[in-house]
Amino acid sequence: MPETSIILNGERRDIAGEVDLETLVNDLDLPSKRLAVELNGAVVRRTDWPQTKVSDGDRIEVVHFVGGG
Repeated sequence: MPETSIILNGERRDIAGEVDLETLVNDLDLPSKRLAVELNGAVVRRTDWPQTKVSDGDRIEVVHFVGGG
């Protein structure tokens, strides 16, 4: 399977082939409950992650929310 090159949080990263956002988040070992994902400048709803494919050259921003006071 050919590698896909993406920009993840400002850094180039190679991933194995075309995956969906849900798989990518799981592969990053991030707690998905407090995440927001932006793909090429548009926020992607969590319910759309499984159907949203990551393609070569995509720019992805993953933001983890933390609580505090």
